[in-house]
Amino acid sequence: MNGAVTEPDLIVRREGAAGVIRLNRPKAINALTLEMARELDRALDTFAADPDVALILVEGAGERGLCAGGDIVGLYNSAREGGDLGKVFWREEYITNARIAKYPKPYVAFMDGLVMGGGVGIAGHGSHRIVTDKTKIAMPEVGIGFFPDVGGTWLLTRSPGEIGTYFGLTGDIMNGADAIHAEFADAYVPTANWAALRQALTEAPSGASAEQVSGIIARFAEQPAQGPAELHQADIDRWFGHETIEQIVAALESDASEFAQAALKTLRIKSPTSLKVTLKLLRAARHRASLEECLVHEYRAALQVFVSDDFVEGVRAAVIDKDRQPKWRPATIAEVTPEIVARYFEDRGDDELKFPG
Repeated sequence: MNGAVTEPDLIVRREGAAGVIRLNRPKAINALTLEMARELDRALDTFAADPDVALILVEGAGERGLCAGGDIVGLYNSAREGGDLGKVFWREEYITNARIAKYPKPYVAFMDGLVMGGGVGIAGHGSHRIVTDKTKIAMPEVGIGFFPDVGGTWLLTRSPGEIGTYFGLTGDIMNGADAIHAEFADAYVPTANWAALRQALTEAPSGASAEQVSGIIARFAEQPAQGPAELHQADIDRWFGHETIEQIVAALESDASEFAQAALKTLRIKSPTSLKVTLKLLRAARHRASLEECLVHEYRAALQVFVSDDFVEGVRAAVIDKDRQPKWRPATIAEVTPEIVARYFEDRGDDELKFPG
């Protein structure tokens, strides 16, 4: 009996000089499952040991994006049932995020279309991050009772000024130009140029250096117009440079501009607890010495998120029922006490991440 061949959720193969890793859940915008994360890690092992692989090429199947994030529905179900998927998934995912940042071969991520949450984790730590005219990058976790993880606190605090604070708290979308400005990406390549660039990457010389790969990409790259966040850099620095959410909200309330009021409206619908936890994580990340150190603190916070009311309620409102009407607990910023926030920063001992090497 002949039937359609079912492709795996992660396609791993060599094309010329490139070790290709293709996320292959297009109907779910390639949302990352635990098994996909494990397969990705195994692929990195294989390609690191293969002398014929000059570089890694990460891409997403379909037209909608590289990766819309982690498998939120699976995490939601596990949280409701008192399971441990979050503990297992985030530990393995974060270890892989750190591994990508130190990968010994050029790691090229094609950040076309939607790249959110966990998608940033598998792309944003790569050595060569390509955005396009269709790129929409975001870390919208505060909208589901979470915070920017997968090393997001490290990336956001390496952005110029308060750009990272703005994107981390609002969850707003970066276009390709703003992603480069925020240091989430390295090169802008119009989608129309991708096929030719992809072919050139598969023909890279054996043992290609990072500089050689950059040179290949530069042949197809262009200079984009400034993005909206970059154009508002001075204002963003003024509004988001405060040490408390209350002060940030007050700064936005005092500015009648369309951009400020849009940011204020966005903050008002986010989880109050997540806003405070995110700001504290971001401020602390500025003083962290490494991505790994940030990931350890993110993991501690994520374990508390997994048992919090806001995570289950946020996913329900955004993904399950899609009513966009979350009932946050606490319901207001003023009700989020220092004691509540402190739970997300507790030392969890043996639950800390153990990074190889």
